[in-house]
Order: sequence, then C-alpha cells, then structure tokens
Amino acid sequence: MPTLSIHFDPAVLAHLIKAGGDDTVHVTLSLGGGDRGNASQAESVIPHGPLADLMKAGLIEKGTVLSFQQRRAGRQGRAEVTADGQLIVEGHATPFTSPSKAAEAVTGNVVNGWNMWQLPDGRTLDDLRRDLAQGHHSG
Repeated sequence: MPTLSIHFDPAVLAHLIKAGGDDTVHVTLSLGGGDRGNASQAESVIPHGPLADLMKAGLIEKGTVLSFQQRRAGRQGRAEVTADGQLIVEGHATPFTSPSKAAEAVTGNVVNGWNMWQLPDGRTLDDLRRDLAQGHHSG
C-alpha cells in the first residue's frame, strides 16, 4: 500500500489551531515527488478565481497585503493574497475566493470588494482590473 506523507508549514498549523469548531478549513493537496523540495511544489500553484488574471499578468502577487478603511464606520480590513489567488483576511480562519466576500467578512455588509481593497500604493483592485483590460501590465 502506498504511503501518504503530508507536511504543513508552521503558519498553516497556526491557522488551523485558530479555526473555530464551526469553521470550514479548505486544504488543497497536489501530487509531488518525495525527494523534490517544497519550493518546487509551492511554485506549481496556479492562481484561480477572480484574482487569477491579475496575478498571471504580474499586477498582484502572492503575499501582497491589501487593506481598506471605513473611517465613518470605524472599520478597517487587512488581507493577504495567497499563491492560488485567495484572500486571507485578518481574524478569519478560512481564505476567501472573492474580494467582495473578503470585504463582507469585515464589514458585515454586502460591498464591492474590488473598490474597497487597496494595495500599499493606494490603488484598488478595480484599478488593477482596469489596467489589465487596457493592456497596461508586465505579463
């Protein structure tokens, strides 16, 4: 019988520990050779979902920190882009596939996350989407 070996990064384990009993945690498994390094497996992750086109064009990358502030409501959000194009929102155990769902998790309201989430330079995800549509990208 084949042996299945699963190795988790310490950050993943910390994320799992913080998840509540009712939280759903999604784990993606991919096939990899036993003697290949973790780096080669990590690089093979292909972005999917709403942010995939921006990532493939080089407009946003894994590890980018997005944020927004709603001063009047006294709310702010912070999220990090994962290699597969999801958003890990501060304070939430499960990654979000769409910018709007990620923003909704912070605000409690249905909102347009494309207009809310900003890059460190102040541009929104919608600005990046417009740049991509107009052909202003490095990819």
